Amino acid sequence: MGTASNRRRAEPTASGAFVRFVLCGGGVGLASSFAVAALSARLPWVLANALVTVASTLLATELHARFTFGGGGRATLRQHAQSAGSAAAASAGTCLAMLVLRQVVETPDAVLDQVVYLSASALAGGARFVVLRLVVFARRRPQPAASSRALPAVHTVAVRDAAPAGPAVLCRTA
Repeated sequence: MGTASNRRRAEPTASGAFVRFVLCGGGVGLASSFAVAALSARLPWVLANALVTVASTLLATELHARFTFGGGGRATLRQHAQSAGSAAAASAGTCLAMLVLRQVVETPDAVLDQVVYLSASALAGGARFVVLRLVVFARRRPQPAASSRALPAVHTVAVRDAAPAGPAVLCRTA
């Protein structure tokens, strides 16, 4: 019987993984907002936000490695780096959307601000889910090992006629 560290869970369906992604990521995001508020009472807001962003990205990556994408184990350093890169790209995309809004609309009202921000966040989250599922936490399926009792390779030789067959040759049985 394998230990917990080398047992691998079955890969969840895309919809199951997406639900877990939203729950884990949303839960960490919600907790992060409270943590930033609490820390900013003792530290400058920018520093509190940076610390919470790093900690929440590490926590979310661990949750995604263990639960969201069915790995059941800890995230590797490579997965942490790739996940942080995808989080940074998602943040940059959201910031870019808000910058573009400010270029298009001089003083957007709060509703338009929220619509653009939430739309950009949803798009970035969807893109991040795809990157995490297909790249960061993709299952590497091992190639079947060559057996010493494998059948010998069979070589085929293609034989072609010198000239293409005409209608008379093709229709002899008619």
